[in-house]
Amino acid sequence: MAETKQAPAQAQPNDALAAEWAAMAGEGAPAEAPGRVLEQGEIDSLLAPAGGEPGGITAILNSTQVSYERLPMLEVVFDRLVRMLSTSLRNFTSETVEITLEGMTSTRFGSYMGGLPQPTMIAVFKVEEWENFGIVTVDGALTYTIVDVLLGGRRGATAAKPEGRRFTTIERNLVERLVRVVVNDMAAAFEPLHKARFVLDRLETNPRFATIVRPANAVIVVRLSLDIGERGGLIEIVLPYATLEPIRESLLQMFVGEKFGRDSIWETHLATAIWNSEVGIDAVLDQLTLPLREVADLKVGKTVMLSCPIDAPVVLRCGGLSMATGELGRLGANIAVRVDGSLKSRETAR
Repeated sequence: MAETKQAPAQAQPNDALAAEWAAMAGEGAPAEAPGRVLEQGEIDSLLAPAGGEPGGITAILNSTQVSYERLPMLEVVFDRLVRMLSTSLRNFTSETVEITLEGMTSTRFGSYMGGLPQPTMIAVFKVEEWENFGIVTVDGALTYTIVDVLLGGRRGATAAKPEGRRFTTIERNLVERLVRVVVNDMAAAFEPLHKARFVLDRLETNPRFATIVRPANAVIVVRLSLDIGERGGLIEIVLPYATLEPIRESLLQMFVGEKFGRDSIWETHLATAIWNSEVGIDAVLDQLTLPLREVADLKVGKTVMLSCPIDAPVVLRCGGLSMATGELGRLGANIAVRVDGSLKSRETAR
């Protein structure tokens, strides 16, 4: 009886394993049961979840933020621009001008141009040495402020902002003068790093006509806030990464002193210490190759025969390097060498 009960007990685990293996292999599944297909609404919910915020693939494709390498020296350049521009605009407007660097961000060119408020003056400039372009945008508030200040408006009065009209010729000419001041100071700010000429190319009001790179290209946007009395506005400088590529290595270095990596005080101190250093000079009459036995037997008073003539030139060496030639003689109680030329000058003459 015990043997007859063990056989079914062993068969049950085997049957269960066989059924599980068949299920994994797809055997025994109903042939008429088709796989479930997602509906369009479910696909849209995966790409754009509920709540209005994009997600998934849509968030990746439509992202306007650009993750790019940090350029430490570029921050130094625009800090220098702020200081220079404060003085230039004070002379330009005869008013007290305060400029604040609000920040530097990386974005895509198409996203930036699509988000520009209207009306906005868009100035396109060219960097001739880098063979590429950049943009300076002046918002409407600053445009009307500049017009009011340059044409003798009352101090403390708020500049008028007429809506629904284009910029007049006078407004365009005055803003063009302002942009030329900004562009010239920008060239001066980059000069210690790399000398380049910034030239104003054209002035536009329609973003479509101010396209300098493809919409998907990455750009750096520098935002400057100007306060002229109780009025003001914004200036934004747009520099594509392609424009900065020729000086990328210089922009990656860290800032050390006002000389962009050079310390004139330390250079002067180092040069003075080097010129005052003492070095040993060897006057070589001739060279001999002697066996080690004869070298060991050298004593005071022993004569060593040289193969050079009496009037042979003496070679002056420093640190094993031949520096010059001279004539052996005597000066008072000292043996002297009069230098009559350098080895480099003789090699050049040959």
